[in-house]
Amino acid sequence: MWRYLSVLLFGLLFTMSSFGGATVSANEKIVYHVPIEETVEKGLSAFLERALTTAEAADADLVVFEVNTPGGAVDAAGEIAKLLADSPIKTVAYVNNRALSAGAYISLSADEIYMVPSATMGSAAVIDSTGNAASKKAQSYWLAAMKTAAEQNGRDPIYAQAMADVDIDLPEFGAEKGKLLTFTAEQAKKAGYSEGTVSGKAELYSILGVEDADIRSIEESFPEKLARFLTNPIVVPILLTIAGIGIVMELFSPGFGIPGVIGITSLILFFYGHLVAGITGYESLALFIIGVILVLIEFFIPGGIIGLLGFTVVVGSLFLATGDPVHMTISLLIAVTVSILVFILLVKVFGKQMKFFRKMILTDATKTEQGYVSNPNRLDLLGAEGKALTDLRPSGTALVKEERVDVVTEGSFISKGSTIIIVKVEGSRVVVREIPDSN
Repeated sequence: MWRYLSVLLFGLLFTMSSFGGATVSANEKIVYHVPIEETVEKGLSAFLERALTTAEAADADLVVFEVNTPGGAVDAAGEIAKLLADSPIKTVAYVNNRALSAGAYISLSADEIYMVPSATMGSAAVIDSTGNAASKKAQSYWLAAMKTAAEQNGRDPIYAQAMADVDIDLPEFGAEKGKLLTFTAEQAKKAGYSEGTVSGKAELYSILGVEDADIRSIEESFPEKLARFLTNPIVVPILLTIAGIGIVMELFSPGFGIPGVIGITSLILFFYGHLVAGITGYESLALFIIGVILVLIEFFIPGGIIGLLGFTVVVGSLFLATGDPVHMTISLLIAVTVSILVFILLVKVFGKQMKFFRKMILTDATKTEQGYVSNPNRLDLLGAEGKALTDLRPSGTALVKEERVDVVTEGSFISKGSTIIIVKVEGSRVVVREIPDSN
């Protein structure tokens, strides 16, 4: 009996311990660590959207964004800031090195900010695709966005505006009028823009009270990294230029070779990057394919309208695939200019001839050297004499060797019945001259 009681007691204790362990596991906090690195663009926005969706699905307690970026596209930063603002999960920006320009805006959109001692944050002037100061309209929007990002988390907006406006005078932070504000870690803490300065992630987790939490890292997948590279503002014009050069060189190559493959591959990479980054949908790719088909049809159905329509559709698909029409315009101008220069170089310097159209254009000629004649050449009449059957004014008919021949004078009038001599024969053109005193 005691034996059965001991077994029962042991089982009860085991069950209670199991429930207790389950309670501890259930109460364990979940923290996601997400990097924000390199240039801010649409590819980064797509990655961070996936990261936050994953964290929300796991019912995470906290998402720590490790920020180290020189900035980037304003529209992409706006999308990322909205993701952070709309997320129900607490977010922390851990500035590990620098959070400049768009990076500062993203950091201000987080619930809390922590910085390492050597970190900097600020210098958020908005510039356009060419690197120049943006329009007043864009600057006004950006200043309002920076102000809102600061205010929504209880921070003094004057410092956020000073990061983007050189007219704000803050000499105590080394940002007198004419200079943009860039916080050091100490200055950010003093201004209330940082909750604290930490030596590393371990101290950060300790301050946040999640040192014993289930910390999960989310890294960019290879397709996401490739998409970010392919949608980089510097890479896009390079891809389009390579595509243009490849197509131009293919026009001078027999059959379909390496230049054509390189050109098409560049275009595929362009659309792939924008599709994976979530910048565009398959409609832009479908539109591009339709445009190419229309251009090819133009080679077989001349007229120009179908080809012009196809070219317009191709260009339209490129603009549809990008979120920045100004940058796309610049990229296309670069690609077209370089392609034209390559075309001129191949024709004028290397003496190349386009082989692409040889199967569609008849290049054979009926030359005299090959035995072709358009009219019989009456060289046998040269020097023969005859009689004008009609007045030659200057053309008419003459009787030469008992044969009626259409003739023409050298310009003078020859009356009917005059004796003539054939002085020149050029194909079917027979030139005659009057023989004086022939009557």
